[in-house]
Amino acid sequence: MNGMDNSMLITTDIQRKWIDKFATIAEQFKARAAYNDRHSHFPYDNIQWLIDEGYTLLTLPKAYGGEGATIEDMVILQSFLGEIDGATALSIGWHVSVVGQIYEQRLWSEDMLQRFAQEIRHGALVNRAVSEAETGSPTRGGRPSTHAIKRGDGYIINGVKTFTSMSKALTHFIVGAYVEELNGLGFFLVPKDAHGVEIADNWNMLGMRATESHDLMLNDVFVPADHFVEQQRSTAPNGWILHIPSCYLGIAQAARDYAVDFAQHYQPNSIEGSIATLPTVQQNMGKMESLLLSARHFLWSTAKGYDLYKDDNQIRNATSASKVLVMNQGLEIVDLAMRIVGAKSLEMERPLQRYYRDMRAGLHNPPMEDAVYTNIAKSITGQFE
Repeated sequence: MNGMDNSMLITTDIQRKWIDKFATIAEQFKARAAYNDRHSHFPYDNIQWLIDEGYTLLTLPKAYGGEGATIEDMVILQSFLGEIDGATALSIGWHVSVVGQIYEQRLWSEDMLQRFAQEIRHGALVNRAVSEAETGSPTRGGRPSTHAIKRGDGYIINGVKTFTSMSKALTHFIVGAYVEELNGLGFFLVPKDAHGVEIADNWNMLGMRATESHDLMLNDVFVPADHFVEQQRSTAPNGWILHIPSCYLGIAQAARDYAVDFAQHYQPNSIEGSIATLPTVQQNMGKMESLLLSARHFLWSTAKGYDLYKDDNQIRNATSASKVLVMNQGLEIVDLAMRIVGAKSLEMERPLQRYYRDMRAGLHNPPMEDAVYTNIAKSITGQFE
C-alpha cells in the first residue's frame, strides 16, 4: 500500500470498504507471516478474521446474500491483501474466485447454488481439488486417476489430489474425477466431514509454505447424486482466475516498498547520505517501479475490461497473459529489490527472502506459461478450437 496512490486506484465502495478494513489488520497479518512461513503453519487467525468480517461473501452475488463484487473489485482487493501476506491472499483467493466463477457462469443447478450460498453465509470455505501427481497441471487436460463410480443414489469416489490449498481449513472440496458411466470428467462437491476424506500432512515446499496445500485423499467417499455438480469443465473465459496474478502483484509491491524504505534509511559510513542517492541504486529503483507500473496496469485493465469483452478471445488472451506477465515481471522486481538491499536481503529475519520464495511458487500456479503462449498463438492464427 505504501507505494500506491490509493485515491487514484480505488473506484468502488466495495474496494474502499475493504482496503480500509485491511489497513486495520495489516500489521497483525505481517507479524504472523514469518512464523507461519517458518513452520508451514496455515494462517488460521487471518482467515478466520476474513470469514468473520464477511470477505468470503465478497464474490457471492447479492441475489444469493453476498456482496456482489466484480472481477475488478476482487483483483484490486487481492493485490492489496497479497502485499500484506501472500499466503493469506493466495489461500482466500481460491475461495472467492471459485465462488465467483460458479455463480457468474451458473455452473451448478439452481437448487445447489441456493443451498451452497447458505453454507457460504455460515462460514463455508471451498476450493477446487483437481491436480494430481500423475497428470501435472490440470490446465494440460490429463485424465485424472481419481474416479467416481455410480452406486445406488450417489457416487463412490477414490483418488488423491495434490496442491489442495487451505486443505485443513476448507469445509468443502470441488473434486475433479473421471466418471466411469459417462466416460468423461465431472466435478463433485465433497464436504470435509464426509467419511473417507483425509488430509495428508505432507506440504513441505520452498515457497508458499503457509498455504498448507497438502494432498487430499479420498477413500471410498460416498456423495449423493445431487453433489455431482458439474458434468464437464467450463470452456468460457474465466476472469476469476486473475486472483492468482493479483496475489503475486501484491508480493512484488511489498518487495518494492521494502527495498525503497531500506535504500532511504541505510547509510554506510563510506558515503554521505543514504544509498538512495547512488546512481546504481536509483537505476534499480527506477526499473523496479517501471516494471511494477506495467504489471499493475495490464492486470487491472484486463480485470476492468472483462465484463465488457468476456466473450471475446482477446480478453481470454489478456487473462492468461496477465498471469505470465505479472509473474515474470514480479520475479524481476523482487530480484531488483534484493540487489538494492544486498546480502542483507538473504537474512531470514527480513521478508525479502520470503517474497522471493513465494514469488517463485507462483510460476507453478495455473495457467502454465508454455500453454499460455501456445493458446495465444492458436487464437491469433485461427487455430484455437
